[in-house]
Amino acid sequence: MNLAQIQPFLPMILIVVVFYFFMIRPQMTKAKDLKKFVAELKKGDKLITTAGIHGKIADFNETTILVETEGGGKIRFDKSAVSLDASKAIV
Repeated sequence: MNLAQIQPFLPMILIVVVFYFFMIRPQMTKAKDLKKFVAELKKGDKLITTAGIHGKIADFNETTILVETEGGGKIRFDKSAVSLDASKAIV
């Protein structure tokens, strides 16, 4: 294959490469960071859920977290409801 045969496909290849580096790779990194953050949670950590609820971890198990809110109430959430971006702001 020479350059003349590849040249028509170069714009498409460039689009795929740019799409990967600006869209796919950052999203994969963000998902990996969130997974690590959730795995490292422990009792007493402050967090914010995706619903915007602020609280402190009162208890947790493999799939859920019991969050104690400011008024003393407790709400059970799935671990997937934890927001990494918002929780970074309160650490």
